[in-house]
Amino acid sequence: MSHHRVAELLGDGISAELSASVHAIAEVLPFGLEFVPVDLSHENRERRGSGLYDEAAALALELGTALKYPTATTRESPNKVLREKLRFAVIHRPVCTIPGIQTNFKAKIDIDVVRIATGGTYDDPGRRIGLDTAVSLRVIERGPSRAAARFAFKLAQLRGTSVVSTSKYTIQRATDGLFEEAVQRVAEDYPAIPHRQELFDALLAGIIMKPERYNVIVCPNEYGDFLSDAACGLIGSVGLGDSANYSFGEDERVTTAMFDPAGGTAPDIAGKNVANPTAALLALANMIRHLGHPNECNALRAALLGAIADGECTADIRGKLSTTEFTAVVGARLSSALR
Repeated sequence: MSHHRVAELLGDGISAELSASVHAIAEVLPFGLEFVPVDLSHENRERRGSGLYDEAAALALELGTALKYPTATTRESPNKVLREKLRFAVIHRPVCTIPGIQTNFKAKIDIDVVRIATGGTYDDPGRRIGLDTAVSLRVIERGPSRAAARFAFKLAQLRGTSVVSTSKYTIQRATDGLFEEAVQRVAEDYPAIPHRQELFDALLAGIIMKPERYNVIVCPNEYGDFLSDAACGLIGSVGLGDSANYSFGEDERVTTAMFDPAGGTAPDIAGKNVANPTAALLALANMIRHLGHPNECNALRAALLGAIADGECTADIRGKLSTTEFTAVVGARLSSALR
């Protein structure tokens, strides 16, 4: 039986409950998953300081794979710190309609948002100039743009779909223009993959009006953040999305990968056994695919989404089960499928 060691980056709020759910499902899998924990909770960050981030990053680099839970943004964003220390270049957030979840948006959506992990407006907090003016620096780099584009085209190649690159290239001519130039050059290496450019504001309207036209979408940092949260809202909840972060070597192969549920810490429900672990389990599924187990990934996704479709889920998506009850249902379905 194969065995994998994975860094487990624990956080705040519902983190402990999500971790318990992940561990319960991992016990059902036909291979070993050993979670090596690092406590990234607010209390431990205050106590340990920057050395804690160094420890977490070193472990993730050593093991090559990490699973992270929600952390509260206080003095700093732990996600941003880890992205910088681990030199993540690409963030991938898949978002698809989940049967059984009632939403205000009735069309089907199935997109992969591929986002540059650095730069944009997020790297510089800016500064005040006098009382009434503030400025910040927006940076777009060719290397991360190229990495995100290549990831997007490889993903589209696997899915048999198209790529849309999106930004405000007619306004931000220097920065977004550089991004689109980098994407176009990568597109030339994938002549069989349809590619088009769309302005970001037009794309937001397009996804709502004709979602079937959108598959893999690649964009700069902040645009991808806005888009993936908006898309999760269309499928029913930000808490239904998962995320993956990747760094690459000179040969363009993944060197470090970190998987996480995209939602927040939900302190109002922490410890009440009502948290929805769907996003954490989707992150687990994508992690085990990355580790070389695509069949088990598909089985877990089917067990999870099948339970939701049948109404066997938590109250936030119109079910009646607790976190542990929902996890047990998914585990039983997965065990049956694997047998």
